[in-house]
Amino acid sequence: MKKQDWILILCIAVVLAPFFIPATGFFDWFNSTTSNHPYIMAFFKFAILATLGEMLALRIREGVYNKPGFGIVPRMMVWGFLGMCIAMAMVIFKSGTPVFLASVAGCDPQVLKDVFTAPELTWGKLGIAFAVSVLMNSIFAPVMMTFHKCTDIHILDNGGTVRGLLRPMKMREIFATKVNWDVQWNFVIKKTIPLFWFPAHTITFILPPTFQVLFAALLGVALGLILALAGGSKK
Repeated sequence: MKKQDWILILCIAVVLAPFFIPATGFFDWFNSTTSNHPYIMAFFKFAILATLGEMLALRIREGVYNKPGFGIVPRMMVWGFLGMCIAMAMVIFKSGTPVFLASVAGCDPQVLKDVFTAPELTWGKLGIAFAVSVLMNSIFAPVMMTFHKCTDIHILDNGGTVRGLLRPMKMREIFATKVNWDVQWNFVIKKTIPLFWFPAHTITFILPPTFQVLFAALLGVALGLILALAGGSKK
């Protein structure tokens, strides 16, 4: 491990420490703020954690956490926006999936909602959580992942600057010539969604609501590592 790795570990420890020190009251503040301002908190959770995942991926591939043109701030802005979209999608699919399942089974939707929101873990709750995960990741995730890939290319093409991020995206050119569809389709969508995201988000949806978006953002760190290892490392 290099000096930069120890600095990162120290920074992470400093950030996490207040969660484990009751006297700080940080844990209670986190819960209340997440409940009162879920989308603002989703912005910052994903901006920090998912961007960290991309920095770790760069570290694995090229031996550094940042480089000219990488664009940490633009990536944080994109991930923050996507974080709010993901938080919105979670609300929609958590609310709509029990209703859909009830319409298929011919039962009262409230019965399934009560099972899904019950504090205790049951096979019924686990099954509904899995259904929510499958629907959200089959319908919403491919679009989100592809959009993120396009923004990633756009950031790199414009030197990793905030001004460059705000320039109009050349979507036709990016789609036609710059997205590696073999990787995007055959690995990112066809493999990571069913093999990683289906089970991972099943766990997400059985957690307390205030921790679901945070756990989803932590999964972004894990996915960054998966993508880096799948692409091979240079150092």
